[in-house]
Amino acid sequence: MWVSCARLWARTPAQLPPGVLASCRRHYRAASSYSASADPSRGRALIYANHGDPAKVVELKNVELAAVGGSDVRVRMLAAPINPSDINMIQGNYGLLPKLPAVGGNEGVGQVVAVGSSVTGLKPGDWVIPANAGLGTWRTEAVFSEEALIEIPSDIPLQSAATLGVNPCTAYRMLVDFEQLQPGDSVIQNASNSGVGQAVIQIAAALGLRTINVVRDRPDIQKLANRLKDLGAKHVITEEELRKPETKNLFKDMPQPRLALNCVGGKSSTELLRHLAPGGTMVTYGGMAKQPVTASVSLLIFKDLRLRGFWLSQWKKKHGPGEFKSLILTLCALIRQGQLTAPACTEVPLQDYQRALGASMEPFASSKQILTM
Repeated sequence: MWVSCARLWARTPAQLPPGVLASCRRHYRAASSYSASADPSRGRALIYANHGDPAKVVELKNVELAAVGGSDVRVRMLAAPINPSDINMIQGNYGLLPKLPAVGGNEGVGQVVAVGSSVTGLKPGDWVIPANAGLGTWRTEAVFSEEALIEIPSDIPLQSAATLGVNPCTAYRMLVDFEQLQPGDSVIQNASNSGVGQAVIQIAAALGLRTINVVRDRPDIQKLANRLKDLGAKHVITEEELRKPETKNLFKDMPQPRLALNCVGGKSSTELLRHLAPGGTMVTYGGMAKQPVTASVSLLIFKDLRLRGFWLSQWKKKHGPGEFKSLILTLCALIRQGQLTAPACTEVPLQDYQRALGASMEPFASSKQILTM
């Protein structure tokens, strides 16, 4: 019953038949008596004891659940995505590495099952997401401290909730923190089909900004371009097209971008810089090509371009949980208004994690893998 309800809840409540909606709501209210396994003191989790190839080091194991202390919260995980940062963390190539053995996953949504006597901000039935990376979300159930969790509204689709805490937050902050953009201005980005890229397209459109979206060439490029334009993309071009002189024709009906968002590095980032307006900023938040960002001296001197970096974990450390909660509520408002949807997702049961891990590391992956519990 729970799995089917969780998948139905991925739609908005208005889309559910009244009888099904009532049934699912009764199921949610029964959360305090639910256990993810026959033994209420045990759960299952995807654990890695060593860094390396995720397909080789990640294992599904039974785990003991701690007792709920005064300031603790017991959470049943509903859904958790597999992000590139999760893979990097397992491989040992990330800026934050948890102590081993560790539970995989930095993002996801869970439902509160029980709370300790000192907990005041959460109650059974609330939806929560991790306050910070490294919590370990690829599991059926766990006991966390209250401060490790952020409550989110439960009236948004499940897939949106599961993918809310990383990519949309990164996209929003990069769009508003580095340049004072106005409606009608433009933004250029690479890796436009990524989770962050799709969020950038939608949030930019909601802010009245136009996006130039660079993607790698592929057999179904037109299908991808159409999908990104349906999200609000103004232009979708390939890396090869970005290097052609004709690209400057894009700016006949729109201003040159003052903001570039780089998740690739190497030649792709160099091309983004070449198309920036004088005084513009390129923000790097990833390095998919595993190549350094190269900027010509002439661009830095004569166009006065700025190179910046962004890491959401660092932003949260600097600004605190209050501002992060405010950011989450801003994004939830966009979701309710239909201006921000989850990326294309494929739901995979936790026990089929090997299939999900393999699909998440395929080249040209067009669908984010979401583990359902």
